[in-house]
Amino acid sequence: MRKITLLLFIFICINDVGAQIVTSGLGSAKTMALIPKGAFTMGSNLGPDDEKPSHTLFIESFFLDIFPVTNAEFAEFLNSQGLKNKRSESFYDDQDNDARIHLQNLKWQADNGYAMHPVNEVSWVGARDYCSWLNKRLPTEAEWEKAARGTDQRKYPWGNSKPNNKQALFGASYNASAPVDAFPEGASPYGILDMAGNQWEWVSSAYQAYPYKSDDGRENQNSGPIRSTRGGGHDSSEEEITTTQRGKNLSRNPKAGHHNIGFRCASSKN
Repeated sequence: MRKITLLLFIFICINDVGAQIVTSGLGSAKTMALIPKGAFTMGSNLGPDDEKPSHTLFIESFFLDIFPVTNAEFAEFLNSQGLKNKRSESFYDDQDNDARIHLQNLKWQADNGYAMHPVNEVSWVGARDYCSWLNKRLPTEAEWEKAARGTDQRKYPWGNSKPNNKQALFGASYNASAPVDAFPEGASPYGILDMAGNQWEWVSSAYQAYPYKSDDGRENQNSGPIRSTRGGGHDSSEEEITTTQRGKNLSRNPKAGHHNIGFRCASSKN
C-alpha cells in the first residue's frame, strides 16, 4: 500500500508542472520521469567557488529514474555480471565493512532490511556499467542539476524552504540510510525523489571547473579523471544538500566505492 500511495503522490506532483511519468521498457521497467528540453541556470554565484559562475545552459529532453538504484537492484546486476568488468575494473567493494550487498548461498543479495535503500560502495565504473546493462546511462552533471533544480533556480529540490526530516535524510549518523521512497515531500519539480541527502550520486561528468561544457572532455566515459557526485548524503549539512552543491570532497576516483555514494540512471529516449 505504501508504494501505491507514493506513486499517486508523484503523479500529482508531475502533473502540476506539466511533465510526465513514464514506465520505461528498459531493464526492470523502473519508473522514469521526462525532463523536458529547455534552458536552465546551472551553478550559483552565492555558493562555494566550484559552483561559480552561474551560467545558462540548454538541455535536450531526457528521462531520469525517479528513484536511486537500490541494493536489491544492484545485487541483480552483480548476479548477472559479476564483481568486475572485462577490464578487471571493480563494480562494488563487498569487502568494505559498510557494504550492504553480500554473497549468500552463492547469490549476491542485499543485507536484511536494506533491499530498498540506495546502493552504496559502488564505483563510478559500476554505476556506468549498470546503467549500460539496462540500455541506459548515467546523467550528466548538467542533466542532474536541471532535474533537481528545475528552471526557477530553487535552492532545494522542493523549493527554497529549509529542509526538514520529511523531505530528506541529512545530518544523520555515519552510514545511516533510508529507503529510496521515504521522502515524497522532497520531490523535485519533475517528481524525482531523493535528490537531496540519503546518498551522494555519481554523475557521468568529470569534476572540472565551470562553466559546464559537454565537449571539453568532461564527458569522456573512459574511467580516467575524478568524477563528480551530487545531491549530498545522509551526514551532510543543509548547505550540502542544495541543488547546486558539487560534492567537492566526495568527487573521487571512478574505480573506488564509498559508503555515502550511490547513483541513478538516465536515458535519452524512452
